Amino acid sequence: MSSELKSPLADWPRDLAKELTEARFNGAVGHELVSETQRVRVWSIRLKPGERIGFHRHVLDYFWTAITDGRSVSHYGDGRIAEKTYAAGDTQHYSFGPGEFMVHDLHNIGDTELAFTTVEFLGSANTPLPIPDRLRRRN
Repeated sequence: MSSELKSPLADWPRDLAKELTEARFNGAVGHELVSETQRVRVWSIRLKPGERIGFHRHVLDYFWTAITDGRSVSHYGDGRIAEKTYAAGDTQHYSFGPGEFMVHDLHNIGDTELAFTTVEFLGSANTPLPIPDRLRRRN
């Protein structure tokens, strides 16, 4: 008797699972890179109700801070789906060892704009992923 393991993405809409596969090395963890030094990358994320930022890969130690109250749902590369409620000022820190990463998206399911600042630390255990020049703030 054999048993077949079900993929954790089997219940996801096909287009979402396809996007995850195509974007699994996307290093753009925000909408706009507002500042970059030898030590940090500072990102801005702003999502109107119903908007989402697509799948992206975190490999660097980082933290985010919510600028506004709101609600989101995220799909993760391991198949998890998680809803979260934020209050302005909420902050969460993440750390990744060599070869570790997290892939997810972020969808605003609330009725107000959802905004974050995310700070990545370039001196982390992993090499920073490349990001497109079009995401860098033009001064």
